[in-house]
Amino acid sequence: MRPYELTLAGAAAAIAAGELSPVELTDSVLRRADEVADTLNAYVSLRHEEARRAAERAERELAAGRGRGPLHGIPLALKDLVDVKGQPTSASSRVRDGHLATEDSVVAARLAAAGAVLLGKAHTHEFAYGLTTPQTRNAWAADRVAGGSSGGSAVAVAAGAATFAIGTDTGGSIRVPAALNGVVGLKPSHGLVPTRGVTSLSWSLDHVGPLTRTVEDAALVLAALTGEEYAPLPDGDLTGLRVGVPADYYFDRVTPAVETAVRDAVERLRDLGAELVDVRIPMTRYVQAVQWGLMVPEASAYHERTLRTAPELYGDDVRVLLEAGELFHAGDYLRAQRARTLMRREWARLFEAVDVIAAPAVPMAAAPAGQESLPWPDGTVESVSDAYVRLSAPANITGLPALAVPVGRDGAGLPLGMQLIGGPRGERTVLRAGRAYERTRPDAGSLAPEAGSPPATQVA
Repeated sequence: MRPYELTLAGAAAAIAAGELSPVELTDSVLRRADEVADTLNAYVSLRHEEARRAAERAERELAAGRGRGPLHGIPLALKDLVDVKGQPTSASSRVRDGHLATEDSVVAARLAAAGAVLLGKAHTHEFAYGLTTPQTRNAWAADRVAGGSSGGSAVAVAAGAATFAIGTDTGGSIRVPAALNGVVGLKPSHGLVPTRGVTSLSWSLDHVGPLTRTVEDAALVLAALTGEEYAPLPDGDLTGLRVGVPADYYFDRVTPAVETAVRDAVERLRDLGAELVDVRIPMTRYVQAVQWGLMVPEASAYHERTLRTAPELYGDDVRVLLEAGELFHAGDYLRAQRARTLMRREWARLFEAVDVIAAPAVPMAAAPAGQESLPWPDGTVESVSDAYVRLSAPANITGLPALAVPVGRDGAGLPLGMQLIGGPRGERTVLRAGRAYERTRPDAGSLAPEAGSPPATQVA
């Protein structure tokens, strides 16, 4: 196995055993990133010399017995919303041309303290305001969307161009690209990972979290980001775990491949000892209205000055949304806030009966690039962005932790994902369930076969 193919946990173990050096690992991942750069366009910038110097420094520290933990010497990509002192934070937008961060974000500082090796910045949908990341291609098929807005981060991990990455999630922007590229994506509880120094889309919905190849890796990164211990995870016995299976909403308007793959995954959880409990999701008719009612005006407030002084620098799709946000009435925004309070209360009651909810992460696999709408058999026509955000938004509105894990592929060989949603501060529960399920899959942690090429057909 080539070093870039290793999971984070696998690479850390090899480094600890003296079988692999941080420089060897970093060089391998950088070569891989260069190989797939033209095909996938995951990165805004790769900083080869700085990364190699950081790997050499990690190697010296480890040789001197000054290890900093499992992330020491491990290469990562940061979504290009995360500030690193002295480096550009472009948000994949012309608005940020010439911008340099004046200090490290909390996230960047904590990962640097853990000894991680920064490779560069990964593309985002402009200012994180979208679910496709149009400049980046899916790691499994270059004619498909990468998902967004953390598309560059997910694709880099899926292709072996980063051992792990950091993304942000305001309406699903970690979980959607994770599901569409066959990797793991964790949206922690709101506020658990500090957002200071991370360009905001919507302050009350923004979350920062890891994209990795395995749930075990996600636990290791979350520990570094929070200072709390999430790994090692317990064995695969889920006896006593109550898994809520939605009887509505999450399985409405999903493709047959998604429904089959997720229900099969839920049955595996039962086989591991979990108790399955049918649940009904509260206040579903309000989800998208509340999501947009909060996000759109908050985003427009953040961009107010630039939108009025240089609107031509924004992409058309983002500019339209920002201008629309300026038309929101204060009363509408306040009603969305009140509705969110009610939704949080109802979801808290839901978690009195279950420990975790298992549901689809996305309603379909990666859409063809350029496709704008999706017709459903019931006659509904939905935009691609609305389809992707529909299943992920509840966890943003409520601030609950949610983990996307791969659960197979559709008939075209494209990845599909399951979402595990936990109660307040329920990271350990979702990680436990996700890791237990992951251990039942022989392909857990594997990379996209040939980055950007048509995948081999496999029915989920």
